[in-house]
Amino acid sequence: MKIGIIGLPNVGKSTIFNALAGQHISAENYPFCTIEPNLGVVNVPDYRLDYLFEMYRPKKYTPASVEFVDVAGLVRGASKGEGLGNKFLSNIREVDALLHVVRCFEQDDIVSVEGTVDPLRDIEIIELELIFSDMDIIQRRIEKQEKLVKGDPGASKDLLLLNRLKDWLSSGRNVREIELNKEDKVFVSQLPLLSNKPVIYAANFSIDDYFDGNPEDNEYYKKIKNLAEKSASTVLIISAKGEEELSDMDIEDRKMFMSELNFDEIGLNRLIRESYRILGLISFMTVGKDEVKAWTVKDGTIAQKAAGKIHSDIERGFIRAEVISFDNLKACNSMQNAKERGLVKSEGKDYVIKDGDIILFRFNV
Repeated sequence: MKIGIIGLPNVGKSTIFNALAGQHISAENYPFCTIEPNLGVVNVPDYRLDYLFEMYRPKKYTPASVEFVDVAGLVRGASKGEGLGNKFLSNIREVDALLHVVRCFEQDDIVSVEGTVDPLRDIEIIELELIFSDMDIIQRRIEKQEKLVKGDPGASKDLLLLNRLKDWLSSGRNVREIELNKEDKVFVSQLPLLSNKPVIYAANFSIDDYFDGNPEDNEYYKKIKNLAEKSASTVLIISAKGEEELSDMDIEDRKMFMSELNFDEIGLNRLIRESYRILGLISFMTVGKDEVKAWTVKDGTIAQKAAGKIHSDIERGFIRAEVISFDNLKACNSMQNAKERGLVKSEGKDYVIKDGDIILFRFNV
């Protein structure tokens, strides 16, 4: 899973990336501080895998991971090459989802490229640039499809859909909001359209407003939340600077600090979990003395396909899957006890994987 971090310059994108990836990249107070894309692989926090590690004490511990891409900030006209626009857009074309960082704090010494703090205006600037870029792609595909129609009558159906997308984008709307049938969704999903990607808005607050205030009552947040509800997106409250400082603490100091503020978990964990949700992803686990490992699959994946995540030979030679839920294993405190209680089930190739399943695949090649 790959998430692209987007937003105007100086809204906190690189600071969030620092907290996520612990790479301490440059995050200075001037536009285009980030020029080349920064890549960071972040482990997915999962208390279940931590518990299994304590149970098995394996040689190797392998959580699922998410790749974050931090790129140059967008400005007006980016789709036409303003700022570092074209370079930025090409760097996020292949990500699975977008993390749109939106400034929700007033601070005189942090320059705003638009002069004032206005989350809805900032979101509109970014999203219009994505739409303009998608319109260019659609137009090129239309021109190509028009040539194909002459020799392939079946191509006219795709041409009609492309023209519908063009009209939709021309009205200033994101592709992810258009209603499509199943067949058309497959076609559109194969196009590298930025406005079709799922979006998480990260409402970025100052440390004081985030930890000591009540950001859910903040007017900036309310406006973003209202927009997200209308546009098939989601919004999370976060403090980029606060998360960066938390990531620099050792584990015990962080726990103590969070406890004093009555915070259950850091915002970055919620961010990663929300990334999984909007992309329809779940995790299953494999366990043993050599390794405990989390594997990421789409919700609805069947057992045989999940086996292919581990190795193509396991998928090809699939016999059965021995499955137990994490909750049942935890309740039994050992795999042997679980088997004696009949809680380890033998499932066939069409069994639908559930989040938190612990699986042993039997196969023969």
